[in-house]
Amino acid sequence: MVLDRIQKENDIKNLTEAELDELRYEIRQFLLESISVTGGHLASNLGVVELTMALHLCFDLPKDKIIWDVGHQSYTHKILTGRKEGFQSLRKYGGMSGFPKANESESDCFNTGHSSTSISAGLGLAAAREVTGEDYHVVSVIGDGSLTGGMAFEALNNASHLNSNFIIVLNDNNMSISENVGGLSKYLSNFRTADAYRDLKTEVLKSLQKIPRYGDRVIESIRSAKSSIKQLFVPGMLFEEMGIITLGPVDGSNLKEMMHTFEEAKRVDGPVLVHVITKKGSGYLPAEKNPSKFHGAEPFDIATGKPLKKKEKATYTDVISSVMCKMAETDPKIVAITAAMADGTGLSKFAKENPRRFYDVGIAEQHAVTFAAGLAKAGLKPVFAVYSSFLQRAYDQVLHDVCIQDLPVVFAIDRAGLVGSDGETHQGIFDISYLSSIPNMTLMAPKNKWELADMMQFAVEFPSPIAVRYPRGSAYDGLKDLRSPIKFGKSEVISEGEGIALFALGSMVATAEKVAEKLEVQGIHATVINARFAAPFDKEMVVSLEKNHKLLVTLEENVISGGFGEHVSSFVSEKDLELKVHIVAIPDVYVEHGNVDRLKEDIGIDENTIFEKILAIYKELN
Repeated sequence: MVLDRIQKENDIKNLTEAELDELRYEIRQFLLESISVTGGHLASNLGVVELTMALHLCFDLPKDKIIWDVGHQSYTHKILTGRKEGFQSLRKYGGMSGFPKANESESDCFNTGHSSTSISAGLGLAAAREVTGEDYHVVSVIGDGSLTGGMAFEALNNASHLNSNFIIVLNDNNMSISENVGGLSKYLSNFRTADAYRDLKTEVLKSLQKIPRYGDRVIESIRSAKSSIKQLFVPGMLFEEMGIITLGPVDGSNLKEMMHTFEEAKRVDGPVLVHVITKKGSGYLPAEKNPSKFHGAEPFDIATGKPLKKKEKATYTDVISSVMCKMAETDPKIVAITAAMADGTGLSKFAKENPRRFYDVGIAEQHAVTFAAGLAKAGLKPVFAVYSSFLQRAYDQVLHDVCIQDLPVVFAIDRAGLVGSDGETHQGIFDISYLSSIPNMTLMAPKNKWELADMMQFAVEFPSPIAVRYPRGSAYDGLKDLRSPIKFGKSEVISEGEGIALFALGSMVATAEKVAEKLEVQGIHATVINARFAAPFDKEMVVSLEKNHKLLVTLEENVISGGFGEHVSSFVSEKDLELKVHIVAIPDVYVEHGNVDRLKEDIGIDENTIFEKILAIYKELN
């Protein structure tokens, strides 16, 4: 196999043209065989095989710097830098990350995980090169979906001031995770089909190159002229108007064409954008037909494309999907917003049933929040469904545009807590901290799937900003018969005991139940309380516990700093209550990728570790 000859950076440069042609097929087959077993990001990686090969052929790694926006499309890059064997442990605990990581390879020059950051980071590296006098190329690879993020345009605007070479590769596949939306997508669609422009450009350049002595000079004059050929045939020329020379569109499956264009881009003194047309899922029909399904794939059967593991239980996202549609039937003011994650957040069904009340704003969380504020100001009931780790990108908008004005925006926060395989950039372990610090913000978390439905109904009727956080994966279906009405700021007693009180929030209620069962075996009848509200938490309940309890244990799936437990502990101290408070939460660290159960054991929030710690503390108190 040709692939076996790729052991380190730049080995690809030793291959013949015929071997390169074979290599791209072998890489796709390897990706299919590996990801079908481990799971991972498939469609995005299949689409950039040739693009990645061209970059590795034209640039010298690790001297030259390639930054992958988001980074889930970096699998071929990992293969070409000698990490093929690492795919056996892809996204597993202690194994290889699914994103670029500097601690894995020198060729991963910048860690990524969220979208729209690569141009800013690349510009920083290029600007630093001017200061230090070093000699290396910088390439930022960004998708057309990520280009909808405002940060990307801020960087593009700034890039025009650079006086040395900086290459931006626009990986244009007409997809983010969901199908692209908005004006930029339409602009790029027109750009893709501008064949007249491409053909004329090619012919004119060929003719000019034949002119002795003056041909190259004329070509350079045309390139630098404001009223260039491009502006005659491609209306707007957004990037050129921003001072960024644009090359392409280039066929993302044509290795020679891309290599030629990259070599041309390297000669530009300043920022240059290479527009490459790729196809998400390329080479695997199921992924080509349904790229969203194969964005983050679970293990699957290659022949059929179907998941190997049958879905058994409804997820919390499924509950949101159902309850949003049900509420919309009776309340015409409910509208839904997503930031390019209609499938991931469960809003696809709502979009089909209520197309005029559904808004996909693209990868633009900051805009989504302020857009929601405008909808709320006009009397609607906006629900912004978003992953916890992505909402943190819009902290200022939540504080400034929603909470200061006390507007009734609902934040349905998916993937709250430990997410698992995608690692530290995707763990939703900070939202309690960053939301509970904001005045006017109410924050809730359900104990099970039925309570999530009740909380969403409560939230859309609430007159102020409110967030409901819930974890990834199967929805807890225990405590089915315990469904008391939700009252603002009030908790719910699951079981009443004495000595130890377990004050659990959201996903940790199920853990608290199991810990209580273990304590029962030791003759300790603990009280279990479903907190329901992280902000404001039930202070009256905390005060009442002083009478029959010595130890108050708070449980949450969030970091300690600024979390639910820290707020409770501060209140107990302030009121001088005779309660020992023990906080069960995630240490103030970035949690790497791995199986969620394994991660809980590693950081000490699994039922066994909690039980042993509580028992030891309680024995000391007695």
